[in-house]
Amino acid sequence: MDNNGYSTAVQAENELTLRRYVAGVMRRVYGKMTLGLLVTALTSYLMLTIPALMDFLTLHPLLIIGAMVAELGLVFYLSARIEKMSSATATIMFYLYSMLNGITLTPLFLFYTSTSIAMTFALTAGTFGAMTIFGYLTRQDLSKIGSFLFMALIGLIICFVVNVLLLHSSMFDLVVSIVGVFIFVGLTAWDTQAIKRMAAEADPTMMNKVATWGALTLYLDFINLFIYLLRLFGSRD
Repeated sequence: MDNNGYSTAVQAENELTLRRYVAGVMRRVYGKMTLGLLVTALTSYLMLTIPALMDFLTLHPLLIIGAMVAELGLVFYLSARIEKMSSATATIMFYLYSMLNGITLTPLFLFYTSTSIAMTFALTAGTFGAMTIFGYLTRQDLSKIGSFLFMALIGLIICFVVNVLLLHSSMFDLVVSIVGVFIFVGLTAWDTQAIKRMAAEADPTMMNKVATWGALTLYLDFINLFIYLLRLFGSRD
């Protein structure tokens, strides 16, 4: 075999090894994300089914606000410090965030029937699954839509706050929910591709941290997509 043939074979072997490595990282991402969703679901279930916990939450509504503040703090801290903290610490913080999110989502679940919650979760899982597979497999560069989606997300948050504080419009809320679904559908594909690229470029010693960060990112996409779909299709008690 000539040098060109040898180089081509080595290159093909290296690319295969890289693909297998990235696939391994992505399996960890999805595994951690799934466990995070289970932690959230279990936390909300316990809050809803144990009267003492619900009574405590009702008597201390500031706990919800405190949990929300803690959630934001965990996300910002994890984002800024994940490279310097240990892999175990990053993982614990992710699951702690998942538990806190289960607490803050509990009041929302009180407004909807259990059947509509289950059906919306199934719809969310199907939509999320389709978009994350697309983001993983597509050869198109989705980075161009990233900045647009981020700006749209900021605008969405502003519109939501304005509607809650000033407008109180059900029609505007419907529009916000529809736009929210499209934004997080797009973000799911974009984030998946970004995580895949990060896994390919990061040092192998960062494998677990990349998996944790990727799990948190996709977890947020899933939860927000679920919330907006629930606002659109959920049946109220």
